[in-house]
Order: sequence, then structure tokens, then C-alpha cells
Amino acid sequence: MKTFRRGGIHPPENKLTNDCQITELPLPGELRVMLAQCIGAPPRPTVKPGDRVACGDRIVEVTAFVSAPVHSPVNGIVKKLEPTRTPQGIWQDSIVIEPDKENPISYPEPRTKEETDALSPKEIVEIIGDMGVVGLGGATFPTRVKLSVPEGKSVDYLLINGAECEPCLTCDNALMKEHPEEIVEGTLLLMRAAGAEKGIFGIEENKPDAIKAMKAAVAGKPQLRVVTLKKKYPQGGEKQLIFATTGRIVPAGGLPIATGCIVDNVATAYAVYQAVRLRRPLTDRVVTVTGPGLSNPGNFLVKNGTSLNDILTFAGGLPDDTGKIIAGGPMMGRAISATDSSATKGLSGLVVLPHDEALRKPEGPCIRCARCVGVCPMGLEPYLLMLQADVKRWDDMAQRGVMNCLECGSCTYICPSNRPLLDMIKLGKQELRKKK
Repeated sequence: MKTFRRGGIHPPENKLTNDCQITELPLPGELRVMLAQCIGAPPRPTVKPGDRVACGDRIVEVTAFVSAPVHSPVNGIVKKLEPTRTPQGIWQDSIVIEPDKENPISYPEPRTKEETDALSPKEIVEIIGDMGVVGLGGATFPTRVKLSVPEGKSVDYLLINGAECEPCLTCDNALMKEHPEEIVEGTLLLMRAAGAEKGIFGIEENKPDAIKAMKAAVAGKPQLRVVTLKKKYPQGGEKQLIFATTGRIVPAGGLPIATGCIVDNVATAYAVYQAVRLRRPLTDRVVTVTGPGLSNPGNFLVKNGTSLNDILTFAGGLPDDTGKIIAGGPMMGRAISATDSSATKGLSGLVVLPHDEALRKPEGPCIRCARCVGVCPMGLEPYLLMLQADVKRWDDMAQRGVMNCLECGSCTYICPSNRPLLDMIKLGKQELRKKK
């Protein structure tokens, strides 16, 4: 069974929502749509209070190549433009929309198969960009930019990441089980746009139903295949997935395109299908809401701009002993400080932890056990990088390859002394970026 070549850990899966079907969240009374929802330059609003917007209308103007537009998730009226807190507590501009009570949702007629087949690669890329599709595996990198292959480079493989190695999250698993044909069609569109000859779906072995569904969906399509991957974290990392499925190695500091590969998430492939075939912009996504104390955890289809409070209420409300809420997964997600924030394109999950599980244990001294070195998938020395960060030796950290860190958290997870290895590594990377 395929996997990556170095390091990795096996944290408890805790996938409580593994058997939960996708449930559409009820439409809230208002939506607070953030302007900045991807890596790159934030766009500018093109609407004002009192404007009527239709479902799918573009409500911002893109200001740079690396950016993506944002669209209205509903038919409704723009109530105001005002700052809204992100899940991490940072204030950002947002557009507040009140949905119509009579007819809140409407979609255009889909393209026919003949119309879709007639699209050129350039047209597919333009549609993907116009519809605001970004990477939904966590990075939210604009998909249009990823498909803009540099001159002199070519794409051999379009890899679709279905590993979902993060504990607790099951949104991708649910998508693969319920929408395999749509994911395959989106993958074929991505392959045409990138000029890739082959497509590979990488799925961890702990998702047998998804593997079965995707294998059935690719049957009769020789350019596509499903690769079953060993269950190991961080199997879903780009470089780890590329090695596991193709045997190719991304050079240090390089991008996947250096190996002739482009990697996208299964949810991104599904969003591409919706954008190109159904003419629907990216205005909703599946979000896993989970935690041992929730009475109604699940995989919910959430409109962009929905309040986190509304999402958590639908999941049963916060238990009294809640100690921490994480946006994303427990390994690479971030603790949130405000539940009055709203859902964005990049929100894959909300993990609600009880107080006892949320506490950090007391930090002890490094005992030189080298466990952090053994589990690092990039072959770094996290203990040494932290020591260098403690004394602000940023250039020494750079020489030790700190910028190659995936920030997967394996080192912090395995450390018997509970040292904040990843926190200090992130600090070093931040300081080095400031110096550029």
C-alpha cells in the first residue's frame, strides 16, 4: 500500500461523523460575506447598502492576479458593509446580505454536456476564475492561478487529494460517497484545463466506501485511477501525496509543478464541476461539525457568510464544558476566539473540544529523545529549530530548512515534554518572511 517515504504519525481518528450524510443547513436571517477569502490580495466591494443582489452575482472586484472573486450566496438586499471578526478574532471587511423571504435561492440553467465538451482549456480556466473557485483543502489558493502553468512547464498528472488525514474531519469522505460522478467530471475538467494526461485519486485506506464509490465512478475511464493510501498523517500533504501516488519528489523550496503534477482537493474538483457544468459560483461548501459533547454533529452544507453561532446551534449548541473550538482539524486548524464570525470558503470543519482535552500540558525541558526528528515528514530537526528560535537566530533556522516545514504539527504531537515546537517554528518562518 502506498505512502510517503519519511516520518509521519498515527493520531486517533476520532471521526465521529464518518457515517453522517450531507445535510443542508437552514438559511439564516442574514449572511456576513467576508471580502478576503483566499490567499492573495483582498478584493474591493462593488455593491452598496440598499442594492439588490441575485444569487451568484459577483459582489467584489478582484485587484490582483493572485486573488479570487466572491459572490452573493442568495437573492437579497445588501444591508451594510462593515468589519466582521474572522474566526481568529481579526476584523475584516464584510458585506451583510439579507436573503429574500419568498425566493432566496435561484440558479441558472446548467450547460449541456455538448456545451461543456466544446469549451477550450482557456475558457475552462476563465470560468473557474470567474466563479471564485479556490483550493478547499485548507490553503484557499486560487484554482485559476494554480492552473496557469508557467512557460516551459507541462503537467503529466492531475492529483486529487481524498486522503483527508486530519483527525475528526469527514467532509471530503462524505462528498466522495455522495457525489463521486460529479467529482470525476470536475477532475476531467481540471485535466483539460491543465493539459494533464492522467488523473489520480489518492484516498486513505480508512475510507472503504469512498474508495468503492470513486472506483465505480472512474470505471471505463483509462486516464483515471484510484490509489489506496496507507493511513498515516500527514498523507494529505502535497509533497507526501505526490510521492505516494507517482514516486516523484518535489525539490526543496519547489512547487508540485516542478514534478509535472498539480494537486487539488476533492471538494475543489466538485466546485469546478458546479462552476463549469452548473454555472454556479463557489458560495457554499460541506463543513464537518464535530465534538464528543455535541448532540447533533454532522457534515453540513453551509452557505458562505453563515454565522458560526448558527452552525453550532444546528449541531446541538455548545456543551457547558467547552474548552476550545477549532476551525479546521485538530492538527492544522486554528483555535477560534469568536463564534460571531462567519463561514468562509476555507472552513472545512468546526471541532468542539471539552475543557479537559483543550488544556495544554505543562512544558518540560527537551530530553533529546529525537522523536520529533523521527516523525518529521520533511526530515527537519524541530528540537533544534525551536532552540534557535528561542535565541532569535532566524538565519540559522533558514539554513536548517525551516521554510520547508509543512506546519503539520507532528513534532508537537509526539513530544513527551509538551514543548511548543510548531509555535516556535512558525515564529521563525514569520520573522524570515519579514526580512524578505
